[in-house]
Amino acid sequence: MSAMTFRNRQGEWVDIPRVAASRFKNEFGAIFEQAALGGAVAITKHDAPKAVLLSYAEFESLIKSRAPALDDLSAQFDSLLARMQTPKAVQGMAAAFDATPAQLGRAAKAAARKR
Repeated sequence: MSAMTFRNRQGEWVDIPRVAASRFKNEFGAIFEQAALGGAVAITKHDAPKAVLLSYAEFESLIKSRAPALDDLSAQFDSLLARMQTPKAVQGMAAAFDATPAQLGRAAKAAARKR
């Protein structure tokens, strides 16, 4: 049985065993246990991967890593907004909007030199 590779929930690269669809159909229980214990099994048809059976732990990890909670995003936004409302930030923005093109050019050059 040849294998594919993926990064598991611990961040390690692991091999995913490949199983033909006909074998999957005939040996569902054993292959189900293999996925539950090993993390995943790739199901192939004519030697091409068509689906992956994931353990619930791997599925949960995948979902959590892809979608930050709305509360987390709201907290990040509120923190960023609060930092933008300080007197120093307000003064800096006012200065930027009131700056002449020459002043903006000098500021851009100075910032480029710092990098």
